[in-house]
Amino acid sequence: MESLAVIIEAPERLSLRPLALTDVGDDDLLVDIAWSGISTGTEKLLWTGRMPPFPGMGYPLVPGYESVGRVTDAGVNARARIGEWVFVPGARCFKGANGLFGGAAARVIVPAARAIPIPEALGEAGVLMALAATAHHMLPGFDPPDLIVGHGVLGRLLARIAIARGAPAPTVWEIDPLRRGGAEGYRVIDPADDDRRDYRAIYDVSGAHGLIDELIGRLARGGELVLGGFYQQPVAFAFPPAFQREARIRIAAEFQPGDLAATRTLIEDGSLSLDGLVTDVRPADRAAEAYATAFGDPRCLKMVIDWRTRA
Repeated sequence: MESLAVIIEAPERLSLRPLALTDVGDDDLLVDIAWSGISTGTEKLLWTGRMPPFPGMGYPLVPGYESVGRVTDAGVNARARIGEWVFVPGARCFKGANGLFGGAAARVIVPAARAIPIPEALGEAGVLMALAATAHHMLPGFDPPDLIVGHGVLGRLLARIAIARGAPAPTVWEIDPLRRGGAEGYRVIDPADDDRRDYRAIYDVSGAHGLIDELIGRLARGGELVLGGFYQQPVAFAFPPAFQREARIRIAAEFQPGDLAATRTLIEDGSLSLDGLVTDVRPADRAAEAYATAFGDPRCLKMVIDWRTRA
């Protein structure tokens, strides 16, 4: 069996070509992908060649960890799931290419436990489940954000989920005027217009390592700085200001299955909307254009590849 897939052959070299797939195991699902999202964080690092080493990392590779589609076949232990509409957070089913992420393909084979049923009515916005679950993972059991740094899709979802969970509306910093619109129940400002220095909890989703000292300086005594972006360079900070504030620093890592389930519940009960976050869609045969736009156009919040005519 083969699948058409996006392949990053080497840094800044992308192709769209068939790849052979591994066999469907007893506990596996075959999913025909309808849409896959492009991450402007991790996938941009893969594209530029600046991704720090990870187990399974190497070129050529199939990117993508934000895919939705329908289960069309399954192993003997998972036949009951045929027909489900699911979210797939990547796959490792390709021969001849690394599948560190592996979701940007017309069809994938995944263990049944990794395919999460979601409402089909979400359409292409279903690809946002990974980012929404990542935002949710930052919150339970901790102080909600007073300040969010970055108004991309992750920052917007973090603000929406915090409000959906009953927290006061946060302030959001965004340096790009093109991205200051689209707030839902919270305010977005230029950091230069904010003189506040008593934030209890600052959540940075910008991935800009050079902001750490500035953000520590904005904390109240005993406040917490949450690093929710992906930082390609070493993160460092001046110790005396952090010491004076008794600052706490926390790193939020990957979402867990419980975060996906909780996010799905918020969507289904109407507490969380994914509207207005997918701004661009391209057919799979224009994948090179889609990646260039996703990585180079600040007006593009979320780019989605449409695989439906290529499956």
